[in-house]
Amino acid sequence: MAAAALDSSRFSLGKLGSMREAGLIAIIVAMCVAMSFASPHFATWGNVRAMLMSFSVEGIVVVGMTVLLIVGGIDLAVGSVVCFAMVIGGSLFLMGLDPWSASIIAIAACGLVGAVSGFFVTVVGLSHFITSLAAMVIVRGLCLLITKGTPLSLFTLPPEFKAIGQGEFYGVPVVIIIFFVVVVIFDFLLRRATAFRKVFYTGSNEKAAQYSGIKTNQVKFWVTVLCSALAGLAGVIYMSRFGSATPTFGVGMELNIIAAAVIGGASLTGGSGSIFGAILGIGLLSVVTSSLILLNVPVYWQDVIRGCILLSAVSLDHLLHRGRSA
Repeated sequence: MAAAALDSSRFSLGKLGSMREAGLIAIIVAMCVAMSFASPHFATWGNVRAMLMSFSVEGIVVVGMTVLLIVGGIDLAVGSVVCFAMVIGGSLFLMGLDPWSASIIAIAACGLVGAVSGFFVTVVGLSHFITSLAAMVIVRGLCLLITKGTPLSLFTLPPEFKAIGQGEFYGVPVVIIIFFVVVVIFDFLLRRATAFRKVFYTGSNEKAAQYSGIKTNQVKFWVTVLCSALAGLAGVIYMSRFGSATPTFGVGMELNIIAAAVIGGASLTGGSGSIFGAILGIGLLSVVTSSLILLNVPVYWQDVIRGCILLSAVSLDHLLHRGRSA
């Protein structure tokens, strides 16, 4: 009975998600058409390429955040973790390690940050919100300690490593290819893999999932690790793209990431969300950001507008959740 109810609920959520994704596509298309008339620079290849590059790296972090939101968690530390990967990878490279090994260690270190947070969530019993808030402060502090507050210059990175963030393959930026691969893999896993279906069951009703034999703490732990590791991957790509590691990089990034996932349909109360929807969410935010820049909106107003978008997305999620619960 419980499984049938959950399947029925999933069907309804699927229809709701499809409607939401269709609405997002319509909004993005309408904004692009309007901006094409408002600014002669919007529809140029240079601007589209810049949006896709920014969209792709943040999109990798959004994938991890979406899976974490589905399981009922949240990670406020992703911006700090992205910076942590850059600092760890950059420092190891400057100490003489090759950039590939340095990057692997940096991603593993970010996964360890997620493992520590996952430990406090699943063993100590703290909430994702509190543990990730603490992790955000601690990891940012570590970045400042390691670099002594000074940006690391990595201009000696070998060309083959810089190709990750700056190169192209048959005219397509490598960053976009990596992003596409990550999206396809995780979209497939969330839709088809039994292990990832447990993420939905855990986020929908943790008690019911436990009664059905799912080890929910293990699911939450590994999803937390996954979110941090994907943030680490994004950090390595940023390191390759910019050829530097700045200890203040990524401040406020978590708001964009969470907003994108929620706009795309991931619920803050867990149990629903999709990779495709989240990608539409980050796409919409990229179009908004580019539009504000091209329309010469002052940077402080840009933050206000992005904050309003986040508030609107969270309010919509709350209203939809209340409607489903009624």
